[in-house]
Amino acid sequence: MSNSKGLGGVGVFLDDRTRGAAPARRFMRKIFPDHWSFLLGEIALYSFIILILTGIFLTLFFQPSMTDVVYHGVYHPLDGVRMSEAYASTLNISFDVRGGLLLRQIHHWAALLFVGAIMVHMLRVFFTGAYRKPREFNWIIGIAIFTISIFEGLFGYSLPDDLLSGTGLRITQGVLQSVPIVGTYLSFFLFGGQFPGHVIIPRLYIIHVLIIPGLLLALISAHLFLMFHQKHTQMPGKGRTETNVVGAPMYPYFMAKTGAFFFFVFAVVALLSTFAQINPIWLFGPYNPSGITAGSQPDFYMGALEGALRIMPNWVSNVGGYTIAWNVIIPAFVPLGIIFGGAALWPFLERWITGDHREHHINDRPRNAPTRTGIGMAAVAFYGVLWLEGANDVIAAQLHIPLYTLTWIARVSVFLAPAVAYWVTKRICLGLQRKDTHLLEHGVETGIIRQLPSGEFIEVTRPVSEEVRAVLESRTGLPQLPAPAPGEPGEGVPAPSERGAMGKLRVRLNRVLTEGIPVPTGNGHGNGHAELREGEPAAVPSGADHGRELEAGSPDEEERPSGH
Repeated sequence: MSNSKGLGGVGVFLDDRTRGAAPARRFMRKIFPDHWSFLLGEIALYSFIILILTGIFLTLFFQPSMTDVVYHGVYHPLDGVRMSEAYASTLNISFDVRGGLLLRQIHHWAALLFVGAIMVHMLRVFFTGAYRKPREFNWIIGIAIFTISIFEGLFGYSLPDDLLSGTGLRITQGVLQSVPIVGTYLSFFLFGGQFPGHVIIPRLYIIHVLIIPGLLLALISAHLFLMFHQKHTQMPGKGRTETNVVGAPMYPYFMAKTGAFFFFVFAVVALLSTFAQINPIWLFGPYNPSGITAGSQPDFYMGALEGALRIMPNWVSNVGGYTIAWNVIIPAFVPLGIIFGGAALWPFLERWITGDHREHHINDRPRNAPTRTGIGMAAVAFYGVLWLEGANDVIAAQLHIPLYTLTWIARVSVFLAPAVAYWVTKRICLGLQRKDTHLLEHGVETGIIRQLPSGEFIEVTRPVSEEVRAVLESRTGLPQLPAPAPGEPGEGVPAPSERGAMGKLRVRLNRVLTEGIPVPTGNGHGNGHAELREGEPAAVPSGADHGRELEAGSPDEEERPSGH
């Protein structure tokens, strides 16, 4: 009892001075929907927290200096070797600082998990249509976080100044120099003169530990604020509408679950760091501009850029006295520019094609948007071919395939694989839609065979459950053009003008984007070829009430718990 009084007194003391009791209550009552795919964003967030914690530890011992020193540490194979102070301090962290190697590896594994979780999380958002109104800005923030995190990883693994990271910096310098007219100036500005110079490591250190983490922290905070303010999207299901959120409250359910999940993520990263070696810089040796590590590979998120550089044919032009290295400019900026630029523009392009200006809080099942899902898989195939080509020398050596044969296979596949992935994915989605339609119309097969008085044998079916029916009937499809005249302002789809090339293009694109199998109307089981068992519950009508709808605009009632 005394503890309760003490806590109450503290609460009253703080509320009298901050007036924070009411906002805190609303925060604690916030409802969060429950679905396994929502954990992907949490993995990225918790990986970022692990990166911050381990990065603080590493900064206490790392020396961001390119001053030459002679190593006399405990790693005897490099005893007496001249190296930069940055490389020597990294060896010191790995072999002399208690727990240093473990923390280094946790930091590196967490960086890989951070970027990987962002990638998969963005794919989930794209495939489910969670980027649609009103979440377009949050989608763009996510793309910015992903782009910045790639540079953060590049600069981070360049800091030890070993032979592998120096090779990556050499490629970065080549990309900068390929920029027409200003490329040489950009390279001189970053490296402070000729490569590698003496200032690149200190500059990368400031960017890596101060500038980019600050940007990431600001963007992640904005991302979470918008998600919290706009409500979390939810997967289709019974009782879920565009005007409510079905799930569990922040306190105590979500806080307990997400707190435990943080420790699960940390445990997985710690186990990986304990048993799976990563970035053993002592095997590569200090950086020497005249050397290169055989079979060197960057971290996976830079593999696509590496592959694009390897796949590009030799193509150099001389225009007005300036050399333009197309074989570097195009692979360095075009492939990832297409993916990131296309992803940023897609929400607005889709809205223009469909004329759909409604707010969406219920996610799509990927099968219910076959064209969008096909485009997403085409982008994955495009990225995957470039990523594999980044290791073409290792693949050629392991599989005993000529290197240039692999290069030509990749040059063909980079165009063919996305087209095949798009077509196959779209056919699969349409096939799954037909399966869902069959379930709604005919029900679930029971395996029971019954003979009718006429002598005909039929299989008895039963209707799908209410939960499954709610999921299957969530497929509303995208609006088709031309559409009826709009109703209330902001509702419906305005009829497009079919005059001119843009109008006709919009209608054609709309036909492709809205392709799908119509959702059956009625209660199902109306075909006369199956019979329900006696006492079997009737099918739930498609227009049945799937749950109490809560009107939008009432902040105290827009969310309700699911009963957890």
